[in-house]
Amino acid sequence: MKGGNTSNKAFQINPNLGGLFDMLDEMEASVEEALRPAAQAATQVIYDRVKLNVSALGRVTGNLDRSIYQYYSTEKSVDGERAEYHVSWNHKKAPHGHLLEWGWLQRYVYRPDGMGPMVRPGMDGKPKPGRRASQAQKDAYYVTLPVPKQIPGKAFMRSAESSLPEAKHAAEQELLRRIRGKGGG
Repeated sequence: MKGGNTSNKAFQINPNLGGLFDMLDEMEASVEEALRPAAQAATQVIYDRVKLNVSALGRVTGNLDRSIYQYYSTEKSVDGERAEYHVSWNHKKAPHGHLLEWGWLQRYVYRPDGMGPMVRPGMDGKPKPGRRASQAQKDAYYVTLPVPKQIPGKAFMRSAESSLPEAKHAAEQELLRRIRGKGGG
């Protein structure tokens, strides 16, 4: 080897890594304890965005806003490994939520006051068709549009996905806060 170090001196370091391994074990336990609170922090961001989206729709009855929930899934979560939360709306409290989210097909002419479809002449005083009445029975009772009109959805749930980077950041911050011991577990 030209111009290089030609000495073949070897050296060895035998560090005691026991403290490092203990620290890593502690950190693993802290991460496992912080997993669920970190997931909840992310879920809270999504939940808040959904609530904001619903409030932007305008209030009719308030049922949709009151039906929004977040839920920790014990069935799909594993302590220390996985924490799963669900954010949605209660379909019993707000059964028409899917129509707002995805849109619908308007088949009938609505009254000028917007309080329901117009009834055909000659049908006044007759009982309106029930929920399970056939489409033909409903069409015979209400004034139909010449061409059904597609009413677009408002995507109050799907658009909350735009807050995923913020949710991820909230989860990371909560995880770091708990690992560093600033706030306990």
